[in-house]
Amino acid sequence: MSFTGTPRPRPRWHHAQTELDDFAIISYRVDAGALARHLPHGFAPMKMTFADGPGALVSAVAFRDRDFHFRFLPPASISCGQINYRAYVTAHGRPGVWFFGTGLDHPVVAIPQHVWGMPWRRDRISIEADWAGDPARWSLEAGPAHCEATESPEPPTRLDGFDGESDWLERLTHPTQGWYARRDGRVGVYSIWHPVMRPRHLTATSARFPVFERLGLIAPGTRPHSVLAQSNLHFDIHTPPRRLGLR
Repeated sequence: MSFTGTPRPRPRWHHAQTELDDFAIISYRVDAGALARHLPHGFAPMKMTFADGPGALVSAVAFRDRDFHFRFLPPASISCGQINYRAYVTAHGRPGVWFFGTGLDHPVVAIPQHVWGMPWRRDRISIEADWAGDPARWSLEAGPAHCEATESPEPPTRLDGFDGESDWLERLTHPTQGWYARRDGRVGVYSIWHPVMRPRHLTATSARFPVFERLGLIAPGTRPHSVLAQSNLHFDIHTPPRRLGLR
């Protein structure tokens, strides 16, 4: 059975919307025990079995926000680069992603950083893509973080660690719940919605993400598990985030 996505929650006046251009998920296989040491009580890595043994996954998700806006404000849109660093986890039995942090190339980063207590920071981010090329190409430059990737000649018959396309579409591209460590030490939670992705499979010719290196999850030169990319994706963001356990 093919993955058909999740129902779209009714947009509320306090939600936000954005178009994500040149969207890519660059994933790394990591040791589940090493990842577990960075998670709070009640959270656990989403363990997987790869061709050569067990592990877990983390991803750098990079894109260009276009026309980001809050529904309750006049449509003065925001456009900028963004990178989310996330791990695939379960929280008290629920699947989702743990956010280690986010880089945003816009002064509006002050809102999630100081108003909502989220682990966001201002970064200079440049993302470029050539979707019509043969092969298609995607690139990222964000200080010491970078990635160069080209489209694979043929999509892989399977993605290592997953039971077919529906499995990786749901778990790797469609987590709708996310958690993070707030600046006050509590756990924050928020949710999003987007349509089912139809990504293209790319291969990284060069990639480095020091955030994961500092966490002890990968070493410099580690090759990504996969690169999934799409030219555009709509997102609903169910702002504002809240503290875990509060409604």
